[in-house]
Amino acid sequence: MSGLDPKTRSWLEEQGFTVRQEAMWLAALTHGSTGEAANYERLEFLGDRVLGLSVAQWLYDFLEAPEGKLALRLNAMVSRQMCAEIGRGIGLPRHLRISKQAHADGGRDSDNILGDVMEALLGAQFLDNGFGAARDLVHFLWRPALESGEGKAKHPKSALQEWAAGNQRRPPEYEVIDRSGPDHAARFTVRVKVHKVGEAEGTASSKQEAEKVAAAEFMEKFG
Repeated sequence: MSGLDPKTRSWLEEQGFTVRQEAMWLAALTHGSTGEAANYERLEFLGDRVLGLSVAQWLYDFLEAPEGKLALRLNAMVSRQMCAEIGRGIGLPRHLRISKQAHADGGRDSDNILGDVMEALLGAQFLDNGFGAARDLVHFLWRPALESGEGKAKHPKSALQEWAAGNQRRPPEYEVIDRSGPDHAARFTVRVKVHKVGEAEGTASSKQEAEKVAAAEFMEKFG
């Protein structure tokens, strides 16, 4: 494994990360397609937990809301899509270490990859500098989304579930009807049906996001 590019190190430090153990940060930016043994997967596992606790603390401290609404906001803030948006916002794509084939397949702009790498960077921040530094960085990078009220709206799947129950209909049924692309840049199409009402479809980079899109489309058509 080569060393961390000086430009990448400067970029990391400009975003608020503090780099001490270079090899770990290099791994956090490395996709498995490169064939290198040290990649972002283990750090992503850790960073996911760091992100969840950091956001949960922010919501608890600054929002006077019941547990259910806090949970909705938390789910929105820690979603892979949100992590990918944060990553794009700070210029992460150009610093990914990814194979030529994965790049050609769209991996450098994949929500799955960008979201995972963003979490891996938080895992590296935690290991290199402690939870306090990682939490403060999350609060800084996620602050615009947190303060904008993103996630206040009811999740489309919850809204559809409640709509079906309120109209004496069977619960919605979700089905994956298509999956395309390589694993690192997969696209899922999901169909949602409500008996004797109708159906709608949604496509996204994960099954969960496709279900969300399909539910939102159904509510747009029939809600």
